[in-house]
Amino acid sequence: MAAALGVSTACAEPSRVLILSGANNHDWKSTTPVIKATLEETGQFAVDVEENVLGMKPDSFAPYAVILSNFNTYGKNAPKGDWNVETRKAFQDHIAKGRGLVIVHAGSSVFLDWPEFQKLACGTWKDGTNHGAIHVNQVTFSGVESPITKGLAPFWIRDEFWQTLHVAPGAVPLASVTPDPAFKGSGKPENILFTTESGGGRGFAIFLGHDTTTMKNTAWKTLLQRGTEWAATGNVTIPSATDWPATREDAERMAR
Repeated sequence: MAAALGVSTACAEPSRVLILSGANNHDWKSTTPVIKATLEETGQFAVDVEENVLGMKPDSFAPYAVILSNFNTYGKNAPKGDWNVETRKAFQDHIAKGRGLVIVHAGSSVFLDWPEFQKLACGTWKDGTNHGAIHVNQVTFSGVESPITKGLAPFWIRDEFWQTLHVAPGAVPLASVTPDPAFKGSGKPENILFTTESGGGRGFAIFLGHDTTTMKNTAWKTLLQRGTEWAATGNVTIPSATDWPATREDAERMAR
């Protein structure tokens, strides 16, 4: 019928995403498959995983609309190595074509001597950054207009909440949490969700997502999906989850 009426039945090609993985001071072996599944369940992404990040070559980035980092070189057991000048330039040239970088939780604790990467990453853990114990808390949005957070209500989540994050110049905070002093939290608002536009591309960072228990939270899933779509295209069409963690009890249920 559609063909007879001259109506196209073709669907848009999914945006290709490359997850950088293979090393992290968090449990990447568990979290990377969840990140991949969370994106793919939308039908809007085709996701590959790279576990030899430091061995990547200049042509590694070409097929992808988004590079997503669940990789870092933080800690005494971190892998040794770096991207050479040619690979760094290829990454920057790729991003300059309107591509995106997405950071999940500790995924920016790498390439700390590379200002262009760190600016696109929105922020990172540096001297003075810390966190209290994992607990359930409410996240509220900043009021800054963004297609990623448009129409979303505050939510509750169980997570490790970073404090005194080193924020990159130009990064726009979209949401914050006030870590509870009862769990060694700062007791003051801490920004944990950012976007930026730098070097011709888009950066999205969600510093929530310590472990797979956190990643069960439907608000976290929604933000990862919408933020990745924005990084890929500059637009957001993915709807919010219908099962929204609007209360502490909702977040505790999702964390079981």
